[in-house]
Amino acid sequence: MSTRTDSVLAQLESIVDAGARITAPEKLSGYAIGGVSPAIALQPSSAQEIIEIVKFAAAENLAIVPCGARTKLEMGLPPRKYDIALDLTRMDRIVAYDPGDLTLSVEPGILLRNLHQELGKHSQALPIGAPFMTRATVGGTIASGVDNPMRQFYGTVRDFILGVEFVTGDGVLGKSGGCVVKNVTGYDLHKPMIGSLGTLGILTKINFRTFPAPQSIRGFTAFFSNAQEAAACRDAMASSPLRPLLFEIVSPGAAKLIESSTSATFPGAPNVPPGILSADSWTVLTCFTGGEPVLGRCEAELRRMAEDCGANAFARIGANGAVPELVQAGAIFWRLREFVPIALEASPACTITKISVPPEQIDHALAAVRHATEDHSLPWAAMARGVGVIYVALLPTARDEHAMKCVAEATNRIHADSERLGGHATIPWCPTEWKQSLNIWGPQHGDLALMKKLKSVFDPRGILAPGRFVAGI
Repeated sequence: MSTRTDSVLAQLESIVDAGARITAPEKLSGYAIGGVSPAIALQPSSAQEIIEIVKFAAAENLAIVPCGARTKLEMGLPPRKYDIALDLTRMDRIVAYDPGDLTLSVEPGILLRNLHQELGKHSQALPIGAPFMTRATVGGTIASGVDNPMRQFYGTVRDFILGVEFVTGDGVLGKSGGCVVKNVTGYDLHKPMIGSLGTLGILTKINFRTFPAPQSIRGFTAFFSNAQEAAACRDAMASSPLRPLLFEIVSPGAAKLIESSTSATFPGAPNVPPGILSADSWTVLTCFTGGEPVLGRCEAELRRMAEDCGANAFARIGANGAVPELVQAGAIFWRLREFVPIALEASPACTITKISVPPEQIDHALAAVRHATEDHSLPWAAMARGVGVIYVALLPTARDEHAMKCVAEATNRIHADSERLGGHATIPWCPTEWKQSLNIWGPQHGDLALMKKLKSVFDPRGILAPGRFVAGI
């Protein structure tokens, strides 16, 4: 804001109260993106305050970056301009909740863990299990577009978000969808908001469909000599009538991370009993829900599939009785969900690549990752979801120019191989100083012109998180 700072701050005093304005440099550093801090952070408590802030920012040509708990603020590219951090954590109410109708409406700043606790009182759940779960907000999770292990059964948030309310870049309150579980006509304008990193609008209310909480969960683990056998088990599962809550393929490197002493230091991290994962084999983890006859059939069918695909061992999680079955399943789910933050702590230059390929191409994608990393002597770890989403952690031991070049060459190959397999790859997390050298968003596609047009409609002045998304959008 340069010389305008004092006058701008004075004008903002009429919009939000003193307790909702942050100007101290030591506190503003907590909102930094790529080492750049905003001139001010504002904590609005209503959609009307957001409207006034955005209108003021548009008139003054000030750039706004909306945020929540800031657990995923380093995703994407650093903004070209960053004047105001719009902290939505004060907007943390449950606006409406009808357990009988399975509908829920919340403000964006509500913590995921608090929301899950409230839904649990009614034996219901919302299948959003995002990384950094103990601190993440609903709005930040939606805006970042991260998924969770249970998408195998429930799909992504796109499948159960009913609508949103949002403020556009010119200060207009918009709505899309509704709060009823039925098909509606018109455009699903809320879908582009998912994963947009706040570049299209500022979420003020989000409507969901909720689900009955599983009453019983049973988990199973199978060990394979290689990724191809583990992927073959996935293919067999896909062609069967079984519907797992969760299906994860865990590489030996990922097993080491998940069971490491570092992961045990995370707040709230449960202990993982030995024998569930293997640092020497590829592990397939599955969970099912249902009554005892259903679970018994799932176990028999899955055991047969695993053995037919070459499994070295197969076991039911918690079958030894030393630790309750549900406790063990919950513990391993916690570690799977937190794979990204665990990996980020494991290397001074951890780079996370997210690959999306057709599910039947998982084995080929993992083979491509192995070749790309081994050619540059890069340690790596991978977790593949049964739906074809693979998170790969590249774990260089240094954070220097040589390491950066190795990671750049490896990720470029991963991008190319993912495209060849009919998919796509991005780099959600990497060292900030590497972002100009790595292809964060992967190869550009023919929809770029449409994306830019959409940005110009929702944010005509280009003040919402400018430059953070694909091609500087």
